[in-house]
Amino acid sequence: MYSLFLVTPLKLMLLGLIAILGFTIVRYSWVAFSGEADRPRFLRSLLMTIAAVVLVIVSNHLLLFWAAWVAVSLSLHRLILFYPLRPRAQLAAHKKFLLARLSELLLAIAFSALYTQYQTPYINDILAQTSFAHSTTTTTIAAIMLALVALIKCAQLPMHGWLIQVVEAPTPVSALLHAGIVNLGGILLLFFAPILASSAFACWMIIILAGISTVIAGLVSTTRISIKVKLAWSTSSQMGLMLVEIALGLYEMALLHLFAHSFYKAYSFLNSGNTVNHYLAAKLAGEVKPKVRHWSIALSLGLIILAAAQWEFAVMTSFAATILVWLALSTLLLPTITRFDKGTPARLAISLGFAVILLTLYTTAKHHLAALVGLNAPLNLVADIVVACLFVSLFACSIALQYWPHVSWVKRLFIWLNAGAYLDEWATRLTLKLWPSESLLKLQHAHWQVETEVK
Repeated sequence: MYSLFLVTPLKLMLLGLIAILGFTIVRYSWVAFSGEADRPRFLRSLLMTIAAVVLVIVSNHLLLFWAAWVAVSLSLHRLILFYPLRPRAQLAAHKKFLLARLSELLLAIAFSALYTQYQTPYINDILAQTSFAHSTTTTTIAAIMLALVALIKCAQLPMHGWLIQVVEAPTPVSALLHAGIVNLGGILLLFFAPILASSAFACWMIIILAGISTVIAGLVSTTRISIKVKLAWSTSSQMGLMLVEIALGLYEMALLHLFAHSFYKAYSFLNSGNTVNHYLAAKLAGEVKPKVRHWSIALSLGLIILAAAQWEFAVMTSFAATILVWLALSTLLLPTITRFDKGTPARLAISLGFAVILLTLYTTAKHHLAALVGLNAPLNLVADIVVACLFVSLFACSIALQYWPHVSWVKRLFIWLNAGAYLDEWATRLTLKLWPSESLLKLQHAHWQVETEVK
């Protein structure tokens, strides 16, 4: 089938997601920028970005896919610099511009390798000829390039700094970026999953790099006070988790993760103005910090629910996924167990029922998405265990930071995390040294002069 465009059931789902998020963000922007003289310019750039993302989704030709991928980056660049005189926005745009050009070069290499191997530019023909179990040198090169593109697009450490600094841009830009565009790395790997799965090296590279990024970024997010910065670090962590799921071959879980993360981050950023109200409401309600015994009870109950579901329906096929779902169920039950009073039994019954319903919805959605994706890559048991250990280490470190902050190694860990692991500082220095931005340097100099005059 020789067509520039192709719409599959998976792509229809993604287009539906884009339609919902796009309408919501455009509607929010229309109201939020009602007093801005440049509102038409912002809305034009926003619509161009959404249109470019749609073109990426429906493209069935390597060259068209690449051109749409470039268009997304260029239109996003205009949105990031909507307020061009902000130094941090300039820095984020500069770093994002350079990383985007690198990812586009790597994507071009990957597509060139695929065309050389299969002698066709049509993506559906390439995938039809690809086998999970067979790989050549050319397809291995393509898989590695695609993995690197996804790691860059999903802002994995140490290429994450621009994502944190983009919070300087207007709130709708952050919502669009975190809920949609940053997911393109995962979507790319889902579209070319057979290519990726054919290379064990590419899969291990994602598991190691994205797995480490998931743990570090997740822990760093717990040290942040600013809600937008916390959400940005959380996005880097969640994107790493999604990439790990794809590398393990858990495609339906990654797709479910993608949808849930998109809706959650869109809501979180667009509703970030109410953070103070939520904080005050929590204080008035009287927060109770859970103790270790509360965690023990929650973990035990979560394990019982999951074990019963596994015994009856065999819902879990991956050890890493089992650990992740177990910790999620335990976290859901924790607030009810923490606050103990006469209403606890009723609240606990409701929470347990809710946990069972969520687990049922999760397994049902995963089953249907597996049929929708139509891919069944073999699970690497060693990689599965490695990822499970990463999840356990993330949980253990977060518990240590919360309950034993005065222990010497925990103190050192907190300082390191509070500094963002110092990774972005090194990346920024290297970026400005190798590719200095004249406009950014001028803005920094002007900012320094203003601060000097004020002092």
